[in-house]
Amino acid sequence: MSKNLNLLVSGIIVIIAGCVYGGHPSYLMPLILDYQVEALELKNMLRAVMGIYLGIGIFWLVGAYKTKLWYAATLSNVLFMGGISFGRLVSTIVDGVSIPFTPALILELLFFAWGLYNLKKHKD
Repeated sequence: MSKNLNLLVSGIIVIIAGCVYGGHPSYLMPLILDYQVEALELKNMLRAVMGIYLGIGIFWLVGAYKTKLWYAATLSNVLFMGGISFGRLVSTIVDGVSIPFTPALILELLFFAWGLYNLKKHKD
């Protein structure tokens, strides 16, 4: 079970984040992040991000229960968390510190490291 916890927790968090980004962006984004979402293209982008997050989050949850998918799910988790935290680090350096997204960056780095640890520990 311990090797699956990373996939379970990060899967649930990413699914929730996806629903926040794309569920009702015109209502939720001003409420949560204090910016308006009016352009059709921005709504489309946020809902596309929701779709990516839902798909990958579901894959991680399935990978936690299906032994044959565990390695692929964990590898995709490491790539996702590493990639998104890299992007946030670049933004922090180039654009400055984002108070609302700093906790997300810390969590993403932790999930990245946890996933790498699991891949190394459970090579079989």
